[in-house]
Amino acid sequence: MDESATPPAVRQTGNDGMNGSANRSIPGAEANLPNTPVSDAAPIDEMDATDRRLLNRIQSDFPISPNPYADIGAELGIPEAEVIRRLRRLKACGIIRRIGANFFPRKLGFVSTLCAAKVPEDRHALFAETVNRYPGVTHNYTRDGDFNVWFTFIAPSMSEIERHLREIVDVTGVKEIINLPATAVYKIKAHFDL
Repeated sequence: MDESATPPAVRQTGNDGMNGSANRSIPGAEANLPNTPVSDAAPIDEMDATDRRLLNRIQSDFPISPNPYADIGAELGIPEAEVIRRLRRLKACGIIRRIGANFFPRKLGFVSTLCAAKVPEDRHALFAETVNRYPGVTHNYTRDGDFNVWFTFIAPSMSEIERHLREIVDVTGVKEIINLPATAVYKIKAHFDL
């Protein structure tokens, strides 16, 4: 799907509330921008080999230390200031959305669900804006088909998710929302070898 053709509010978002993420900004950088559209990112061919090595390194096992960027720089053979400069640039052009910890919500007592909604075209912006207000919403996408907006929701209980879904129906008038709770988790991690 061409994300540039969808309204910005409906593109994938990463809401940094109770979504299993602890947001940690790059020192001195702007706040993380969870709604940076993919279409605004610089082409990957504008990155050099050091950018790719840096992106490969930060995807997993981010150093838990007083100076993580210095540690990464030492591993890659570049100064800490260069690591931070490159990460700021990659974030500013939309290649990096955020840097932060990811938790397993289920181990913290949370439940999760995948929701699908049948949203009329003229209500996409309102629906996305309403859904994105909830801190437990981690992703929100448009898709082709009758059920054309899909989003994930994490909360302390299924009753809380169900209450929030009723609120979304009340605010948007979109009555067809399917709630597909997770019953088992097989994989939630991705690593892109650049």
